[in-house]
Amino acid sequence: MKVSIIGLGWLGKPLALYLIDKGFDVVGSVTSEDKCAQLKGEGLDCCVMKMAPHPEGKDFNQLFDTDILIINIPPKRRTQADSFHPEQVKYLKALIKQGNVKAVIYTSATSVYPELNREVSEEELLTKETTSNPALLDAEQILWKDKCYDLTVVRFGGLLGMERIPGKYFSNKENVAGDPPVNYIHQTDAVRLIDFIIEKGMWNETFNGVSPLHPSKKDVYEKNFQDLGIAPPKSYNELPSKLWKQVSSAKIQSKGFKFVYNDPLFFEYSPL
Repeated sequence: MKVSIIGLGWLGKPLALYLIDKGFDVVGSVTSEDKCAQLKGEGLDCCVMKMAPHPEGKDFNQLFDTDILIINIPPKRRTQADSFHPEQVKYLKALIKQGNVKAVIYTSATSVYPELNREVSEEELLTKETTSNPALLDAEQILWKDKCYDLTVVRFGGLLGMERIPGKYFSNKENVAGDPPVNYIHQTDAVRLIDFIIEKGMWNETFNGVSPLHPSKKDVYEKNFQDLGIAPPKSYNELPSKLWKQVSSAKIQSKGFKFVYNDPLFFEYSPL
C-alpha cells in the first residue's frame, strides 16, 4: 500500500519510519532542499513542497498518486491569519481531486474545542463562532465538503515526548495556571493511532487522539522537575482557572486502540 505524508516533521518522520517498517511504500514532503537531502540520506523517499499557501517545489505531484494521503502541516496561527491554513488545504484538495488519492487522514487538534469547563468529545457541535481554532475547523470542513475520497480527521491533544517536555515551557514562570487538566498524547501513541486507523480501515470518522488520563498541569510540571530536574514555575495562579476542557478519547478506545502511555505523568522523554 502506498502512503504519502505531507510534512515529514516531528510527527511525520517517525510515522514514515514506522509505516516503512510495517511494509508500506512511503513518500513524504518537506519544505527545503537541505532537509530533503538529509532525509534521503537516511533512506526516506521525499520531495520538496511548500504551501505558500499555493504549492511550491518540485516533483510533488507523486504525493497525490497514492492509496492514503496524510496531511500533517501545522496552521502557524502565530505568524499567519486564520485564513491562511484553510487556503493551503483548498489547494491540497484540488491536487487530491486531480490525483489518484483514495483516502485522506487530516491531523487536526483538540484546540478546535472551546473551553467549556467540562469534558468534550467528538460529538460536540462546533461552529466558526464557538470553536477556539477557526483555522483548523475551517480546514476540516473544506475536506469534508463534496469529497470524492474517504476521510478521517484526527484531533490530537498536545504532542509530547522525546525533547518536547511540558515543564520546559513553563519553567521559572510566574502565575502559571496549574489546576486545569492536561490533554496530552505521546509521540509514540500518535504514530500508533494513525497506523491503527489505516490498519482497521476506519474511514469517514473523527477521532480525538488524547491519553486517557488527565492529571493537572501542576502535577505534570512538578513531575518533570522530580524526574528531569527542570525548574518548575516560580508560582501558580491561586485562583481556579475559569477556562478549561477535558478531551475524551473514549471513541478511539472503543474501537480497540490501546495507549502505551495512558498517563502524562509517566511519559518518556529524551535525556536532557
